[in-house]
Amino acid sequence: MTNESSYLALCEEVLNKGAVKGDRTGTGTQSIFGCQMRFNLEEGFPLLTTKRVPFRLIVSELLWFIKGDTNIRYLLQHNNNIWNEWAFQSYIESDEYQGPDMSDFGRRSQLEEDFKMEYDKQMNHFKEKILTDDSFSERFGSLGAVYGKQWRAWQTSRGETIDQLKDVINNIKQNPDSRRHIVTAWNPEDVPSNMALPPCHMMFQFYVADGKLSCQLYQRSADIFLGVPFNIASYALLTHLIARECGLAAGEFIHTLGDAHIYSNHVEQINKQLSRDIKEAPSLWLNDEKTSVFDFEIEDIKIENYDPHPGIKAPVAV
Repeated sequence: MTNESSYLALCEEVLNKGAVKGDRTGTGTQSIFGCQMRFNLEEGFPLLTTKRVPFRLIVSELLWFIKGDTNIRYLLQHNNNIWNEWAFQSYIESDEYQGPDMSDFGRRSQLEEDFKMEYDKQMNHFKEKILTDDSFSERFGSLGAVYGKQWRAWQTSRGETIDQLKDVINNIKQNPDSRRHIVTAWNPEDVPSNMALPPCHMMFQFYVADGKLSCQLYQRSADIFLGVPFNIASYALLTHLIARECGLAAGEFIHTLGDAHIYSNHVEQINKQLSRDIKEAPSLWLNDEKTSVFDFEIEDIKIENYDPHPGIKAPVAV
C-alpha cells in the first residue's frame, strides 16, 4: 500500500462503515473511532495527489506553531486564511462589533448569496484591521492558548513556562533511545475557556532507530477531507525539520486518529477524490544553509515535482 492509498482506504472505510453522528457544528458526520495510517517518508513526501493541497499554507501554519505565535496576523501576512473564522467569530460576538447579525455565519454564508456577500465584506474589513491596527490585532487576532503557546510556552502551576519543542529536540540529540520524546498541546486547564478551538492534533511522540527519526501523532478529532491532508503534510514536514537538526534521516510518520469523520457536506467531494488515480509523490526541498528548526522561514521550504489533480472545494465546519 502506498502512502496516499492508506488515506484513500480510510476515506472508503468511513463512507462504508462509519456511524452517523451529530457534532458540535450541527453539520452531521459519518465517523469511526480509532484508526491508524502509516507514511514512509523515504518514499516521497506525503502530500496528496488526488487533489491539490496548498503546501504554502501548510508551511506558514507550521512555522507559526514553531514560532509560538497564536495571533492570525502572521498568517494573514503570508496570505493564509485557514484560522480566520475562529478569530472572526470572537469579534462578531464582542460588544465592539457593530455590523449586521452574523450568527450562524458558518453555514448561512454557504446557503444564502446575500448573506455570503455581507459575510465576505465584514470578513475583509476584519482582516484589514488585523493587519493594520496593532491594538485591534492584539484584542481580536489572538486565538488564545492554542498550539504555538502550548508547544513553546506551556504555563506551569508555578508561573514558569516550558518550551516543549526545544526540550524534545535537545532530548533527541542527547538521549535518542528515550521513550519520553513527547509534545502535548492538550492542556486541560486552558481547554474550557482559553482556546478558540481545543487542539485536534493534540500529542506527538518521536522515536529514533537505525539513524532515522519517526513521529507518531494522536489526533482526537479528524476532519478527513479538509483537515487530515493538512495534518499529514504538516507533521511529515515537522519530522523532516527535526530530523535535519538532529542529524537523522526521516523515517515514518504514523497518524493515529480518535474520531475520524467525514462531514455530511463533504461526501460528494470525497467520492470525486476517490474516483481519481494516485500520481507520483512529490519530494521535499529544504535550504541546506538552515539546520535549526527555529531558523527556517517560508522561502527555505519547497515542494518539488508536485503534479496533483485539481483541488476540490468544500465548506469548513466552524
